[in-house]
Amino acid sequence: MDFLLHSLGDALRLIAAFDRDLLGIVATTLRVAVASTAIAALLALPPALLIARREFPGKPLVLSLLRSAMAIPTVLIGLLVYAFIARNAPLGGMRLLFTPAAIVIGQVLLILPLITALAHAALQQRAALVYEEARLLGASPRAASWQVLVESRLGVTTAVAAGFGRVISEVGIALMLGGNIRGSTRTITTAITLETSQGNFARAFALGLVLLALVVLIHLFLRLRNEARAA
Repeated sequence: MDFLLHSLGDALRLIAAFDRDLLGIVATTLRVAVASTAIAALLALPPALLIARREFPGKPLVLSLLRSAMAIPTVLIGLLVYAFIARNAPLGGMRLLFTPAAIVIGQVLLILPLITALAHAALQQRAALVYEEARLLGASPRAASWQVLVESRLGVTTAVAAGFGRVISEVGIALMLGGNIRGSTRTITTAITLETSQGNFARAFALGLVLLALVVLIHLFLRLRNEARAA
């Protein structure tokens, strides 16, 4: 118990001192997570909207595959991306392996099904009606689609925030594709793994507390959005 309290005390001191290495790791984590979430959202929202407002053969199968893809292990996604960007792989000449870009690619693939499925759930009730009403009022297809997203903005924002929360706390992809390189690809989760293995528990706890704070903020944000939606 004394060991735990001592480690937590040291961790709080590291955070209070704004330790440079700690801040660098947090900054890298946020940059990668924001980039991954933004790209995934841009790729996920158009198909989510299309699936929500149209009926077509095989739609239940598509939705089932989306939900199944949400459960794919992160290490499997990391392995698949690694197979394409390793030195002797098809995209090896681009030298993406062990770079922040490699982590972003893997994390985009990780949360793409998640954001698509959650956004579809938020859009499905009103997408067709709002789209048709906007078109009848003279809106272009693009403007009508934008109106659907605006009408369902709370649910869509929740979907995107859920994707951000997923990538900021994952470790498999960041470790396999980023290599945990100091000052370049070391994220909070990979740093916790390293520091724990080296016995630097105070630093590991400090990183863990920062990660916990970020996750709590995300969930608080989602809760407030949901309460606003219900009001």
